[in-house]
Amino acid sequence: MKGRVIAAKCFIILIVASSASNVVLGNETEAIEERCDQTPHPGQCKTLLIQHPSTNRPIQSATQFLEVSVERTLDGALKARSDTYSLGAQFDSKQAWEDCMELYDQTIHRLNESVSCPVNVCSRSDVQAWLSTALTNLDTCRQGMSLLGGVSSGSLQSMLQSITIDVINALAINKVTLTETNGNVFGALGINGMRKPSTGKRVDAVVAKDGSGDYKTIQEAVDAAGQRPKGSRRYVIHVRQGVYEEYVTVGINSNNVMIIGDGIGKTIITGDKSNARGFSTYKSATFVAEGDGFVARNLTIRNTAGPESLQAVALRSNSDRSVFYRCSIQGYQDTLYVHSGRQFFRQCDVYGTVDFIFGNAASLFQNCRIFARYPPNGVNTITAQGRVNLNQTTGIVIHNSVVREAPGAQLGRRGVRTYLGRPWKEYARMVVMETYLDRLVDPKGWLDWNHSTSFRRTLYYGEYRNTGPGSGTENRVDWAGFHVISDIEEARQFTLPEFVGAASWLPATKVPFTPSSISD
Repeated sequence: MKGRVIAAKCFIILIVASSASNVVLGNETEAIEERCDQTPHPGQCKTLLIQHPSTNRPIQSATQFLEVSVERTLDGALKARSDTYSLGAQFDSKQAWEDCMELYDQTIHRLNESVSCPVNVCSRSDVQAWLSTALTNLDTCRQGMSLLGGVSSGSLQSMLQSITIDVINALAINKVTLTETNGNVFGALGINGMRKPSTGKRVDAVVAKDGSGDYKTIQEAVDAAGQRPKGSRRYVIHVRQGVYEEYVTVGINSNNVMIIGDGIGKTIITGDKSNARGFSTYKSATFVAEGDGFVARNLTIRNTAGPESLQAVALRSNSDRSVFYRCSIQGYQDTLYVHSGRQFFRQCDVYGTVDFIFGNAASLFQNCRIFARYPPNGVNTITAQGRVNLNQTTGIVIHNSVVREAPGAQLGRRGVRTYLGRPWKEYARMVVMETYLDRLVDPKGWLDWNHSTSFRRTLYYGEYRNTGPGSGTENRVDWAGFHVISDIEEARQFTLPEFVGAASWLPATKVPFTPSSISD
């Protein structure tokens, strides 16, 4: 926490420096008003940019307009974080307040990345991903605070609403810049063909429970890696075979960390935090990946709280451009929290019951096995996707994988109904492509969220050329937002190059992948 506070103070210095001069009004005001009229919340956009000018340069393009709006949004986020910190003693739940403080730090981090993008090597697509993450962070904070009482909860909700609107406007503005720059720009690195896995020979630290390595716990090895800025070389930690009963966090300032185990079922990280034990869903995770460019290989991550313990996360990833290869992620309700960022899962096993792959990352699962376990209430939902705005570049895609019941679950015999997903948020997006769906999948395919039908029109659920006894679409839901995809160009939107911009970052991880090959 101390490191994050220092980082936030650095952001304040950046913004104060950029706010030293005033914009020239007159025609400039008219130009701002005209551009603000194209955003979802034009009134707040005008208030933000006209009453609080931040540059003496005329705003002549969508790119300049975006820079100014994000700078002002960052300024507001810093103030909201400071105000939230000062109100902490008044909250009924210390944990919800701590979650929000952390989420504000992460929001400031992503907004700062977006501000500095023009002078760094990044694209408008990167900015859209980071703004998507900022909005997800604010929504996660709002969810936690909505359950609170206390005199300060109303004040925080008001601050959250204001910053949320600013980020929503920024997402819309950046979408215009994506059009001006001819869409995604991912550099010249190609993505053709299959890459062979290779981690190289270098290992920076070894973890062994018996003391034969450099450290006995994984967290000690992660902490020893220190803060690692973007662009730093990959720091590799080898975790030898054993059961590690610990909670691991790869923090937001620890970029390009790789953790390699000795194999699924050999290197095991396990915990049992849950809602039933008083932990928020966000803080229940056994393993947390926040630093960008995180890679995990050949290990098992578990939450053993059990099916009666409500939400109990095994893995939470907030890491942008994170990769999980040959990993087993095991739990029951809310097993895998794909919270935010761009994420790739390859040859992974995921076990769970209710909403067990959930969140608002842009996450793509390829050549994976999805196993449904026995749920307490007789209903499984494999995914719960949380896109809150149409301009967020987020969703869950399962490609060339297998969906079946966990060994020994006997779901059919026990009358369990299993659905591919239910919409957690208004613009939920989930696609299943070229995947084997076993007979456990209910003929309807999809389920409403808590019996509410309000999201049926705004969500996007798609199925494309799936196989298996559960893949028939003739009895699927008749929602306006459900699509049996027949156009290969529509399906291509959900492949690695298009959905997560894989060409710019995935080859460097040395993890194998199938680029964009889908059948017509």
